[in-house]
Amino acid sequence: MRIEAVFFDIGETLVNEGEIYGRWADWLGVPRHTFLTKLGAILVTDGSYAELFEYFRPGFDLETEERRRAEAGMPNGFTADDLYPDARACVSALRDQGVFVGVAGNQPAAAARQFADLGLKVDVVGISAAWGVEKPAPEFFRRCVEAADRPAGQVLYVGDRIDNDVRPALDCGMQVAFLRRGPWGYIQRDDEALERCRFRLDSLAELPSLVAEHNREH
Repeated sequence: MRIEAVFFDIGETLVNEGEIYGRWADWLGVPRHTFLTKLGAILVTDGSYAELFEYFRPGFDLETEERRRAEAGMPNGFTADDLYPDARACVSALRDQGVFVGVAGNQPAAAARQFADLGLKVDVVGISAAWGVEKPAPEFFRRCVEAADRPAGQVLYVGDRIDNDVRPALDCGMQVAFLRRGPWGYIQRDDEALERCRFRLDSLAELPSLVAEHNREH
């Protein structure tokens, strides 16, 4: 089946979160390498990023800390400097092929404005806080399919996490491209799920030609 639409995850797919985590470590007064080491240890045990903040600051409340950071002139979030170098060219090349391009990820409401500021031209941006549903819920991926207005089998979801991206997108009937980067991309393992992916990528630079080749054959 052809690929008529491509949806990208945001964190560690389009946006490099390394510096974002680093700024959180600075805010919490924790050495950056210690902060990231603990993150890796939590991921190995299938824990969540929330456990990371709770470990270093018991009772951590994200909304409160984000407000304090904003008041201190250190707002949380991403900027154009955090965009992966291969993201912009990949999105542009896919759109040049006539492919519908969307972005959808688990992000706070403020991410909608932050993404708009990147100047990345896409057809739709889905933010979990605005949609009222988060990955890996099936409804999240159904929202992507509805936004694309194509059958699920013609929609490709690109993400770095097996738990939040690969498995649920496959279960929704979408095609999937697994991108191996970021901590989740290297730590998580599920050979059976990866075998079912349409593409396995080390860079977004590979994707446009793979989509074009696939569509020529279908």
